[in-house]
Amino acid sequence: MTETRAADERERHPVIAPRRVKFEWDGTPLHWIPGEPVATHFINTLHLLLPAGERWFVRVYKQTLPLIDERDARLRAEVKGFMGQEAVHAYSHQGVLDRQMLERGLDPRPLTRKIEWLFTALLGDRPPLPLISRRRWLNLRVGIIAGIEHYTAVLGQWILDAEELDAAGADPTMMDLLRWHGAEEVEHRSVAFDVYEYVSGAYWRRFVTFFVGVLALPLAAYAGAAYLCAKDPTLHGVRPRVRDYRRAVRRGLLPGNRFMVAAARRYLRRDYHPSTECSTQKALDYLATSPAAQAIGSNKPT
Repeated sequence: MTETRAADERERHPVIAPRRVKFEWDGTPLHWIPGEPVATHFINTLHLLLPAGERWFVRVYKQTLPLIDERDARLRAEVKGFMGQEAVHAYSHQGVLDRQMLERGLDPRPLTRKIEWLFTALLGDRPPLPLISRRRWLNLRVGIIAGIEHYTAVLGQWILDAEELDAAGADPTMMDLLRWHGAEEVEHRSVAFDVYEYVSGAYWRRFVTFFVGVLALPLAAYAGAAYLCAKDPTLHGVRPRVRDYRRAVRRGLLPGNRFMVAAARRYLRRDYHPSTECSTQKALDYLATSPAAQAIGSNKPT
């Protein structure tokens, strides 16, 4: 009874549905944070990871839908809305790779092909070990996604609040992409966790799968930034250094280690639920004014 009452008191999602936004990259420079090519490429790592990663989310969640009882209509609707939003996110970040980077002489495809392999082969539908059943493998992947979605939500809130990027002159179109995406991550932040609780719910699995993501994130961020700096035709092989990252953190251009560790500690609490994170109202306020969302004729989901 207490658990049911607590669940009823949680902040509920607004209706989740995809917003069919479009972005034009003709006026966005390669280094869209002026004078900060390394900080730019640290954030650009998101564009490398998200198209393949979010298509993987959708594939995995298609497999969870049959496990959700028809009587749980609200959760089923939220999952479908989540899948729709993630598909648009993947398409939108792919546009950065194809237009904003490739047309300016930075070819991300050798690395994105490897990232695609990671999500389709290593994390695909076939369990990596014969002793793992398909259902257990699905539970593990749903757990990984729940942990990743915790970070996408808190990073979404961070980008909504990151006035330092505006003060640094960051390109408004890129900021709109990042904030529109971040706002939708805040908006649907509880879906992945609620699905995990529904199909598995084991705390030990949530703990273990979280560390798969938490270890992969900094490695992926550095590897992606190192690749982009090496292939950037204007940087002549510059490599990102720890002091470059720290300087960007001090300027408020990137989230710091303390921010990331604090987010991890909150997620690993046994009583954690995403409804206690972030601000839905701030997300909806941004979506009501986002240039890309306004361009589709309405600030409401389509």
